[in-house]
Amino acid sequence: MSLLSTNISSVFLKSCFYNASGCLCVTKEDILKVYNSDSGAVISKSCTFSPREGNPKPRYFENKYGSINSMGMPNKGYRFYTYMSNYLLELGDSKPCIISVSGLDFDELLTMLSYIDNMVKRPEQLVEVNLSCPNIPGEAQVSYNFKKMDNCLKQIFSNKYKKIKIGLKLSPYFDPSHILEVSNIFKKYPLHFLTCINSLGNGMIINPETDKASIVPKKGLGGIGGLYCKPIALSNVFQFYKHLGDKLTIIGCGGVQSGQDVYEHILCGASAVQIGTQLVREGPRCFTRIEQELKEILIKKNIKSIKELCGSIHKL
Repeated sequence: MSLLSTNISSVFLKSCFYNASGCLCVTKEDILKVYNSDSGAVISKSCTFSPREGNPKPRYFENKYGSINSMGMPNKGYRFYTYMSNYLLELGDSKPCIISVSGLDFDELLTMLSYIDNMVKRPEQLVEVNLSCPNIPGEAQVSYNFKKMDNCLKQIFSNKYKKIKIGLKLSPYFDPSHILEVSNIFKKYPLHFLTCINSLGNGMIINPETDKASIVPKKGLGGIGGLYCKPIALSNVFQFYKHLGDKLTIIGCGGVQSGQDVYEHILCGASAVQIGTQLVREGPRCFTRIEQELKEILIKKNIKSIKELCGSIHKL
């Protein structure tokens, strides 16, 4: 076991960070760029039953503090990403490929999960169910409707799965009582992991060159990523680890630009960390840089493993 190795549920990762869904993961070429980098895994774009073109452009904008996007979930459909998981397995590397699926339609979601479970060749296939996309016009985020989310999970786990290990990608929560309430819902189901957080929904960034909203969809409203959302991401990781860290794996996501950022996510309770805005900005070489920075921090602090660091802020 190396210094940076970790597990998501029982699935082993050589390194504790990888791309966030939506970043370099739509096409085969994108996925191979992440797969051939120093990432510990690769995750697909959140896929839907049928391929989607997404929202009109421009739909992404960034500045030094972070990013805004309203992509509208462009993807090639669930069958393509199931194929990609099998294709990467055939390359002979043990790097996990995680399939992200959208929860926009419950019946289609159940069909996608059953198909993936039957068609994947991996003995353990991680599937991240995205209940938190803020960028589909006219669609509310399922993870803010607790009754609907509970019903969705009940339908998902009414089926038995042979290979897939299901986790959730969550919206940011801002009140501890909400995190406690959804944690109690999650305790009822055999979930394997939670990803905290998706982007901060329905923010706005003005383009200083034009004095207009920086993106077109939803009249300029979109999901906020990057450093803007790091404190909220750390808070969610910290609180979900407190309530559920003994039951499932917490994955941190939000504001990761450096090894120090990864360190803080793990300190709060993340076993693995996703990188989004910085990956789009810097490309896959960011994994190599961040890996070296994180190693230097761990060695300096005489920390022997990610498992030793994970959640240690709770013990202080």
